[in-house]
Amino acid sequence: MGKNEFLKEQFGVSQEILDMIDAAEESVLREFKRVEDIAQLNEMKVMKAFADNRVGAEYFNPTSGYGTDDMGRDMLDKIYAQIFEAEDALVRHNFISGTHTLSTMLFAVSRPGDLVVAITGKPYDTLEEVVGITGEAGRGSLKDFGIDYMQVDLLPDSSPDYDAIKKVLTEKKVKAVWIQRSKGYGERKTFSASEIGEMIRFVKEISPETLALVDNCYGEFVDEKEPTAYGADLCGGSLIKNAGGGIAPTGGYIAGKAKYIELCAYRLSTVGIGRENGATHGLNKQLYQGLFFAPHVVSQALKTAILCAAVYEKLGFLVEPSSKEVRHDIIQSIKLKSGDALKAFCEGIQKGSPVDAYVTPIPSYMPGYADEVIMAAGAFNQGSSIELSADGPMRPPYMVYMQGGVTYESAKLGIIMSVKAMKDKGVI
Repeated sequence: MGKNEFLKEQFGVSQEILDMIDAAEESVLREFKRVEDIAQLNEMKVMKAFADNRVGAEYFNPTSGYGTDDMGRDMLDKIYAQIFEAEDALVRHNFISGTHTLSTMLFAVSRPGDLVVAITGKPYDTLEEVVGITGEAGRGSLKDFGIDYMQVDLLPDSSPDYDAIKKVLTEKKVKAVWIQRSKGYGERKTFSASEIGEMIRFVKEISPETLALVDNCYGEFVDEKEPTAYGADLCGGSLIKNAGGGIAPTGGYIAGKAKYIELCAYRLSTVGIGRENGATHGLNKQLYQGLFFAPHVVSQALKTAILCAAVYEKLGFLVEPSSKEVRHDIIQSIKLKSGDALKAFCEGIQKGSPVDAYVTPIPSYMPGYADEVIMAAGAFNQGSSIELSADGPMRPPYMVYMQGGVTYESAKLGIIMSVKAMKDKGVI
């Protein structure tokens, strides 16, 4: 029995859908090859860093209590720094999310009276309360600590408003600019690492003392280099996204200039201790192994996103990026135009997941989000968005944001089931 026959018999997928999927896949083989070439380069960087730093089994040994002299923990920092072409890095399992990691960066380098300026528009929804533009006063936001925040919106074509950025930098003393690589819940394009480098160069030419902080979530190992290679003072992300390769069960990383990494370590633990303590409880092996797999796993997620774009283009939806565009993160957005379509898409992704395939996702309140959000995720690690997932806020234009897929073959099923669910619901 061939794969299509199995899908028809066991999953109830029509021949019409299977023919469309096959045609879409055939149309993007050139794009797949580009993704595979970048994965090869990035995997060689990981391999070189492992070899240069003489990684051995002793680095996987667990520590408890204070975790003093945890060799594996300290070596992983060095390996990340080498791969990211940074002076230093801080990689810890006790970063609980990307938001926690990025919040640590912001609080580490900001002091009362400072000004932080987002130059790529409004930050991701879960950071709004961190900077203090939403949420109740007195809960510990940057605003509560007397740290001011402002943003420079992007131009209609999604490019930075350099005139407005220059105006802010010349009229105000700006402690740090905030650059978000991915689109979040917006409709803009994602920035490449080199485009972020152009923003950083522009800022530093006007205000050399202003720090450049980068939200690198969803972007690791998609390009040939990371933002730190282009001058970012700090960049960070989650280990249950790209950098953990679907194996790291939790955690985050920050890479950048050594003096700012030290401040991040003080913020994560406490002043005077910083990175010197922190037991790893046997998680080191998973963090090393996840990093080893990360470039390949990211390539699987990218191929999944490319196929999804090609399929939904054929169905007449607006997608970003298109199936032919060069990508700079793993996210695929689709403008579904109705709440019913958004729910059907997520139901299909859930049915094509390895975990909780029987569950029907429903819109609900999520901490840190202004609107009800629907999320489909059948992941081995809760909230892991390098594993296939899809989510979106229940508000017009009902955009869905799909990301992940640790294996292309399994994630392809999720796309097939999303189309089937939307046809079954009568929204396509």
